[in-house]
Amino acid sequence: MANRRSDKHSGPSQRQLRVAELIRHALAQMLARGEIHDDVLAAHVVTVPEVRMSPDLRLATVYVMPLGGKDTEAVLEALERNRRYVRGEIAEAVNLKFAPDIRFLADETFEEVNRIEQLLASEKVRRDLEK
Repeated sequence: MANRRSDKHSGPSQRQLRVAELIRHALAQMLARGEIHDDVLAAHVVTVPEVRMSPDLRLATVYVMPLGGKDTEAVLEALERNRRYVRGEIAEAVNLKFAPDIRFLADETFEEVNRIEQLLASEKVRRDLEK
């Protein structure tokens, strides 16, 4: 009988989801309060739509998006510059045995939705749907 944890098709555990949400909430509060002192971050409203935790809870992949999707690279660089501070603050806010390492990535959900909408609106797809 296969172990559920080793099944590649099973999703994240409840613990992974709970810790990810705690980290997402803590980081969103830090950004909203302006606790990360960086000129780039101060000039942008940054949302944190999702955080994904590794199974061992030692790596948090944080997906961020500046409001309007502008200056994404500059925002990612600013977060990267302040990663040690963010990690320390998150370790304090979220009571874990080990403070997870943090990786920042751009959230591309909206771009993917737009791409799919454009595909669905294309003439070829419309013709196929009418058949």
